[in-house]
Amino acid sequence: MSQPDAAFDDDSLVRDEALSRWQHRIGLVPRDGLGLVRRAVFWTLVAWAPMAVWALLNGRAIGTALDEPLLTHFGVHMRFLVAVPLLILAEGPVHAATTGLLRQLERSGLVPESALPRLRQVALDTVRLRRAAAPWLMILGVALAIATIDAVTHRAHELVWAEDADAAPGGIGFGGWWLLYVARPIFLTIVLGWLWRTVLLTVLFARLARLGLAIVPTHPDGAGGLAFVERVPKAFAMVVFATSAVLAAGWAHDVVYHGLEPLSLRVPMAAFVVLSVLVFCGPLLAFAGCLGRAKKQALLDYGALFARHGRLVHQRWIEGKPLADDALLNAPELGPIADTQAAYDAVRRMRVVMLQKGTILTLALAAIVPFIVVIALKIPVREILIKLVKVLL
Repeated sequence: MSQPDAAFDDDSLVRDEALSRWQHRIGLVPRDGLGLVRRAVFWTLVAWAPMAVWALLNGRAIGTALDEPLLTHFGVHMRFLVAVPLLILAEGPVHAATTGLLRQLERSGLVPESALPRLRQVALDTVRLRRAAAPWLMILGVALAIATIDAVTHRAHELVWAEDADAAPGGIGFGGWWLLYVARPIFLTIVLGWLWRTVLLTVLFARLARLGLAIVPTHPDGAGGLAFVERVPKAFAMVVFATSAVLAAGWAHDVVYHGLEPLSLRVPMAAFVVLSVLVFCGPLLAFAGCLGRAKKQALLDYGALFARHGRLVHQRWIEGKPLADDALLNAPELGPIADTQAAYDAVRRMRVVMLQKGTILTLALAAIVPFIVVIALKIPVREILIKLVKVLL
């Protein structure tokens, strides 16, 4: 194997992004590390505190002066007090899950010696793409555009607490404008950033799959030696939970204050669960092609090998014929017929799509748990859990 290449070690999905470098300049990201806690606290306070203080000082946070003061808009608080910090802290497990993937590909021999220069190029290209400023500038632009369109075209219901007939322009006070043009763009930037990272991960996996990987069909991990990659989607569970919690909090407000029936949300809830699994497990599908080709060829190759082995066994022990060349029967790698059967079964069971049940359940549960709280506003929790267990099992 070639000498270790430092390029293979810079494969974290979240480290040294353009957004991180900008935050480093204001002291939010340390030179060595991600600065997760300080960033989570900072952006939470920036997004939530100014509008909350304004609402409190103007009698719009609590009390009966308004039908729906700020306190009753669960979605606002969930978005900025829970989701924003969780979406930032989620960088920790994703960093841990993605760091070392390229090094493991090199160590395991899955990348042939002749393809190591291409692997190095993939690593360098991924770093350049991850560090690029253009995607984040586009994300910031989209976030601001959404805020502007929302302000111009319609008045969101969760802004009713900020409505002020004497305010100019627009009929909302400072707290409403802060929510529209500061708080929401912060949240949207973080969410869209995670979507960009899944795109980057998909591009990386697609390029790796085209390196001519030396798949081992009989590998005990059941994925040709690639099972270590399957841990990556689980790391996004916190992202799924945070976004699900925001949806659930908005629906909870409608259930409590507007008579919405929780069971009427079954379709959008189910759609979100399915979409979450597809988005964060989707990058693994990039390996389906090379795994499928390797399995198809292995079934032919091992089928031919074990057929020859079986014929030799039959000739020696059933027909009693002397064998001029019995090297295949004496090969320790093959052993008796039982071992050849086990090897062929290993090839036959090799997964083409690397989606383990545990991974799907982890992401699905992360999405479902906040929805249970919404449904529990009308239906006893015990009944919900019994139905959920029946569905999952």
